[in-house]
Amino acid sequence: MKPNKFSFKLQRDLFLLLVYVVIAGIFLCFSSGGFIINFRRIGFSFMSGIQRGVYSVTSFFSESFNAVRELSDLREKYRQLEDKLEEYEIMQRSNAEIRKENDRLRELLSFTETITVRNIPAEIIGRDPSNLYSGITVNRGAKDGIRKNMPVISFQNSTEGLVGKVVQVGRSTSMIMPLYDLQCFVSSRLEDNRFHGLINGQGDPDSPLIMRYVQKRAREEIKPGERVVTSVESGNYPKNIAVGTVVGVNSNDYENSIEVLINPVVDFAKLDTVLVLDITSENEDAVIMDRESE
Repeated sequence: MKPNKFSFKLQRDLFLLLVYVVIAGIFLCFSSGGFIINFRRIGFSFMSGIQRGVYSVTSFFSESFNAVRELSDLREKYRQLEDKLEEYEIMQRSNAEIRKENDRLRELLSFTETITVRNIPAEIIGRDPSNLYSGITVNRGAKDGIRKNMPVISFQNSTEGLVGKVVQVGRSTSMIMPLYDLQCFVSSRLEDNRFHGLINGQGDPDSPLIMRYVQKRAREEIKPGERVVTSVESGNYPKNIAVGTVVGVNSNDYENSIEVLINPVVDFAKLDTVLVLDITSENEDAVIMDRESE
């Protein structure tokens, strides 16, 4: 029993010694300030980590929000640029059309200055194929000096051509009967061989005109592409106005004359402006173009 008590006492003394040593070390640390410094460093490191984490998360959300806002702004700017581009394209097309219109009007003005008779420019404002005369309506009428049966010409591709004649006149508008109408008849001649005939249409602007009552012996002299112009017997129409070009000939053995097929020089599908000629008694025989070179 004695050895056991001694052993227990020894262990207790050793334990107490260790406790004293630990307590002394703790007091020593506190007294030297090392523990406090280490604690501050550990706390600072810990708080710095937390701050870095919070800053990273905040930066991520802030940058994401800014990126979304910038993307929205970019989309709005892109839409505005698209609208401006569309406006510029419209302006460009409009400017191109204006330039073409100016060129056309300049060419028309140059043409009207060569005409030796009074003329009234007019714009086409309506077409009515179902009308009695397949009429073409223009924006000039009696107040502008237009009268019934006045001849109408046009200028296309640097060439003047016969369009038809005025058949109805209102105060501010008039109706033109075009060449291709079934009831339009024009006395004409072949420009090169000078054979005469009477031209009228077939009621369709896409069908050739027909020149009737041409002498049969002219068949050997007529050539495709030969020009046909109005003759001096054309009544309401001045002479030497281009009507069209020859594209073919119809002939029957039992007939005394032939029919000449003619493509009109005026493209009625592209016709937008015309000139109404005021032929007076003193200008009845005037030539439309200055033909001094002929």
